[in-house]
Amino acid sequence: MPEPRLISSYLAVLAAQLPASIVEELADGLTETHRSYLRQGLAPDLAARSAVAEFGEPQVIVAGFARVNPARRAARRLLGIGPAVGACWIAVLLTSRSWAVPLPARVLAGATLAAVIALLATSALGRRYRLAARTGAAGFLGIIALDASLIASVALAGVPLTWVLAVAMAASAARIGYAARSLRPALAG
Repeated sequence: MPEPRLISSYLAVLAAQLPASIVEELADGLTETHRSYLRQGLAPDLAARSAVAEFGEPQVIVAGFARVNPARRAARRLLGIGPAVGACWIAVLLTSRSWAVPLPARVLAGATLAAVIALLATSALGRRYRLAARTGAAGFLGIIALDASLIASVALAGVPLTWVLAVAMAASAARIGYAARSLRPALAG
């Protein structure tokens, strides 16, 4: 039996805002609900209206999925741990006399950090699923690039390994790992 136009339209609204895998799951449930109403003896149009009404407004469904978006959760965690990792690197800069960072590199790193924070904040606070996923993925890549460049720059500069530097490098390495693991679900969205 062909899918009623009301259900097709409903799913099209969801498909415009959610990943295909989520919409497929919702479509299965909506189709089964429609069939259930048909088995109860409702006319096809009334069964479709009843199934759609049972599922609720599309924007409510989209908002619910946006709240549990894995990219949104990961962005919030990265924003939460960011100041601690940053404090580790500030401690390295304050205690290491042999690591002079040129002004252009500091400006570039600062601008990149500001952009990454903006991307992560957009993802963490976003109410649109795809926007949260895309800005989260970009922010995760930015975190990976920033932390990798910090680790590489101290290695290339020959900065002596101290416990402060070891803590900062370990914090960055852990954050790289978390951002990398968070990237795949964000890209799927």
